[in-house]
Amino acid sequence: MLLPIKPICSASKIRRDGTSLIFIQYCMSADNKTLLNTEITIPPRFWNKKLNRVSDNLPPEVGKAVELNKELQRQIRLAEDIISFAIERKMNDPVKFAKATFKPDFDINKLEKAARDKPEGNAKLNRDFFFQFDDYIKSKEKSVAESTLHVFYNLKAIMQSFQTFRKKPITFDRIDYNFYEEFVNYLTFEHIHQNRKEITKGFKTNTVGKNIKQLIIFLKNRKQKKVITELDLTGFKIVEEEADAIYLTPEEVNQILLLDLSELPHLKKYRDLFVFGCLTGLRFSDFSNISSEDVRDGMIFKKQGKTKHWVVIPLRDEANNIFNNSFNRNIPLISNPDFNYYIKEVGRVASFLQPVKHSYLKGNKNIVETKPKYQLITSHTCRRSFCTNEFLAGTPVELIMKI
Repeated sequence: MLLPIKPICSASKIRRDGTSLIFIQYCMSADNKTLLNTEITIPPRFWNKKLNRVSDNLPPEVGKAVELNKELQRQIRLAEDIISFAIERKMNDPVKFAKATFKPDFDINKLEKAARDKPEGNAKLNRDFFFQFDDYIKSKEKSVAESTLHVFYNLKAIMQSFQTFRKKPITFDRIDYNFYEEFVNYLTFEHIHQNRKEITKGFKTNTVGKNIKQLIIFLKNRKQKKVITELDLTGFKIVEEEADAIYLTPEEVNQILLLDLSELPHLKKYRDLFVFGCLTGLRFSDFSNISSEDVRDGMIFKKQGKTKHWVVIPLRDEANNIFNNSFNRNIPLISNPDFNYYIKEVGRVASFLQPVKHSYLKGNKNIVETKPKYQLITSHTCRRSFCTNEFLAGTPVELIMKI
């Protein structure tokens, strides 16, 4: 049986030792294909693209071309047997089954067991919305930051509340523009969530937009996974508005740093972490997670959890003192909700009582509120204060953006 299978060795994906992996590429269709890892590696210049095999002039110290080609052909036959088995059994997704089953040392006699054990086998695909959402979260556990996983779990909880509110199950085949409008209306006006001591109904525009964005990403992922055969997101908009956030001046940050909290010792770690965040410019998920290994030679070397990009930030004397002396190079575990709650109390103790007008969108209404400044302080205030103060101090915008 001839199958759309061929070995490939990419010259663009070279490992540190100068070699590239050889994969077996299986294309069932233009948008449903996979790469099966043979675990065979060679310098890519010794791959014969015309013959799809290891070149005969492979240096002996790298390996013997004859033996490698013989092993490659064995693995290709193994892949063909696995795929043929899946097709003959009329499996839901032969590509997914091959990807989950193939290993260079796979025992072909265990195909029946693999078909029983793996959901890619004959078992009917479970298209329950929340089963698929759990599967989506599980697939992301090793590739996204812990804070992003919390975003996924939060959206799942919101969707479950929405399902209860509408009194009918959420199904993939009923997700259309009408569903979108109904969900946005629920997020904006009906969803009940607890913010520490008070219960609030409905989210602000940016929070609605963030939830819609994550829902769209999830749905597109399930479409790529062939769980959804058709997906029409026409009209799905990620609503947003420019954040109306405050910042603290260097004098105000210093005022917080010098606060006498001897009678309120439970606030000290929140105060110190807040100032540390104002002086580094990192996101809360990053500056609350600095380890001893991240700080050396008076600099922070941090791979950001959200973007996966490395940043190098000079550590100011005050920040260095907080990290080394207040935290003993070990920042305590603090959740974002706890931080946002207690840092407001710190701001109140610092007498940040001046009224500040604050506005936000809720649906099509622009709601304007006046609150004491301390009530508007959040973890994002750190990042906002750093950027604003650096800009006003004349730091080049390009450098601020890199940090």
